[in-house]
Amino acid sequence: MNQRLDKYSNLTQRIIAAVIGVAIIITGIFFSAYTFWLVFLFLSIMTQYEFYKLVGLNGNLPLSIYGTICGTVLNALTFFIEKGDWPFKFYYLIVPLLAITFFIKLYKRKDPKPFENLGYTFLGIIYVAVPFALVNEVAMEAHHYKPLLVLGILVILWVNDSGAYFVGTMMGKRKLFERISPKKTWEGLFGGAISSLIAALVFSKYYNVIDPWKWIVIAGIIVVTGTLGDLVESLFKRSIAIKDSGSFIPGHGGFLDRFDGLLLSMPFILTFLKIFA
Repeated sequence: MNQRLDKYSNLTQRIIAAVIGVAIIITGIFFSAYTFWLVFLFLSIMTQYEFYKLVGLNGNLPLSIYGTICGTVLNALTFFIEKGDWPFKFYYLIVPLLAITFFIKLYKRKDPKPFENLGYTFLGIIYVAVPFALVNEVAMEAHHYKPLLVLGILVILWVNDSGAYFVGTMMGKRKLFERISPKKTWEGLFGGAISSLIAALVFSKYYNVIDPWKWIVIAGIIVVTGTLGDLVESLFKRSIAIKDSGSFIPGHGGFLDRFDGLLLSMPFILTFLKIFA
């Protein structure tokens, strides 16, 4: 796919890849609860494994495969338990699964910093796998699947990113956080915020799965935490001296580049929805 799109500009590649990606995600969300889960499980696996690959560029040795397996199991447990297919007690399976990581490191003779690399292994689970697992919790309420709620949150995330990108590109002058991300501007931030607010108002009018004021709060959460999440990922990339987390998605970089806003906004969105349900 990358080779076919190389002849186009970066913006054209970005638009084509976005249209294809959004179509796949939306189809998965609306076809059934299980296709929704499979799509986001795939995204979780790819993003987490990409994270471990990047961590390894500095000579670190996280348990990439096993850490990704832990993330996959956590995602499956969350989905099937929240959907009501499995009992809540199955959540306890994750405890021994995580504890096994310490035993695995006992047999890694070529690892000079085993506990440091255990930290990177757990970081991949906490930073990537947990937020994707939380998407399952957002989608389920009393064992009932709510695709419109997930779609609304994703649309606001996408609109925030797009608004910030286009406004920042055309009008951006005042740097938002130059030390971490020289291209981000205050104009871009406000462009994303206004776009998110409009998207939230549209959803609150036509899709009343939650109260209108909750859509507005979710938009605010996404603007703040999504932007900070993007900066956190930029900080991570600068620490290992790379521009993009990958090249799998034309015009967007890697999976970590594309879903960095989701990773740190989802814990806050879920907490808000659970408290004010």
